Amino acid sequence: MEILLKYFTSLTDTQIEQFSKLQELYQDWNLKINVVSRKDIDELYLRHVLHSLGIAKVMQFQPGANVMDVGTGGGFPGIPLAILFPETQFHLVDSIGKKIKVVNEVSEGLGLTNVKTTHGRVEEVKDTYDFIVSRAVAQMETFVRWTKGKISKKQQHELKNGILYLKGGDLSEELQKYTSATIYNLPDYFDEDFFETKKVVHLPLKYKG
Repeated sequence: MEILLKYFTSLTDTQIEQFSKLQELYQDWNLKINVVSRKDIDELYLRHVLHSLGIAKVMQFQPGANVMDVGTGGGFPGIPLAILFPETQFHLVDSIGKKIKVVNEVSEGLGLTNVKTTHGRVEEVKDTYDFIVSRAVAQMETFVRWTKGKISKKQQHELKNGILYLKGGDLSEELQKYTSATIYNLPDYFDEDFFETKKVVHLPLKYKG
């Protein structure tokens, strides 16, 4: 938990309380439904929570904005972002029902009112969003195809509406055809070795009505 306070110094008491509850909630649920590996549970705040919040170093979501987290798994990056941006609406989607069950239980345990969930494929979601976030669930080309037509027309952020993607490693080949993509290196924001090759990719996408 201290690692969050190192990089996010203006958390409210409520946010500190919610973040500090995460370890216990995930440990408890992980015994019933394995959503996070055992090694990762021990380093939950570094490998999952802080990693998810890498997106917040690139983007400050506005109140009233709508964000979809695709392939959220146990709720990353959606739940940490929902704690940090309580006035932004988050829609967490995953095709695996037991993972969405954990997400529902965790967000309920934290008292989050800005999270809704869908058990299903992202292609079936009909709404549009300011941003779509994810942690490397597919190659960018596949991900763009999945999320086609789901970007809102109305711009309310400095960065253009589109995808904010947490990725690692060398992305030059994968992003070759996406000349409008911007790569933000997480070591510019976080000191820990874990982030050495980690990045946030912003890919603006046009609204397709």
